[in-house]
Amino acid sequence: MPIYGTALLSLCLLTGLTVGRMTGSALGVDADIGGVGIAMILLILGCDALQRRGLMKPPTESGVNFWGQMYVPIVVAMAASQNVRGALSGGVMAFVAGLSAVTLSFVLVAVLAKKGSKEEKPS
Repeated sequence: MPIYGTALLSLCLLTGLTVGRMTGSALGVDADIGGVGIAMILLILGCDALQRRGLMKPPTESGVNFWGQMYVPIVVAMAASQNVRGALSGGVMAFVAGLSAVTLSFVLVAVLAKKGSKEEKPS
C-alpha cells in the first residue's frame, strides 16, 4: 500500500529542504542548496537503519519503493523545466559546473560498472 512509508519520506524531505535552505542562507544565497539531495541521502540512511534493526515492515518498504519510483520522473520533469538559457547567461561558471558534474558522473559510472563486473565473476 503506497501510503505506508510516506511519513518517512516526508520527514526526510522536510529535513533536507530545511538543511538546504540553511546552507544557502549561510552561503549568502537566497535559495535551497542541495535540499533534495540531502533528503535522498537521509532516506537511504533511514531505510538502511530501519532494515538493519528489522523495523521496516514489507508494506512500508513497498510504499517507500512506490514513492521512490514516482520521485525520479518528478525530479526529471522539474529539472527539465529549469531555465537553461538563464543559467548560461549567469556566466561561464554555470556551464563549467554542469559540464564537470556530467563528466564526473560518466567517469564514475564506468568505474563502478567495471568494479561490478569483476565482483560478479565466479572464482
